[in-house]
Amino acid sequence: MDTIGTIRHRSRSGLSFGLAAKRLARLLVAIAERLESMMEKRRSRHALLELSDEQLKDIGISRADAVREGIRPFWD
Repeated sequence: MDTIGTIRHRSRSGLSFGLAAKRLARLLVAIAERLESMMEKRRSRHALLELSDEQLKDIGISRADAVREGIRPFWD
């Protein structure tokens, strides 16, 4: 590859654009997976708050436990 070709296919860090793009794609996938996990926690905790006392008793959780869990932030 000539000098111009090398310059065009390299980023400032020296990584090829293909490698940089793959790393960026992996990072974006990891971020999306983390966000999905946090949102699933949020949905689950919200659903827990909507259960009746009888339903909570069936799964062995008190109303106080459900509230304590339900008000936790989704990132926790």
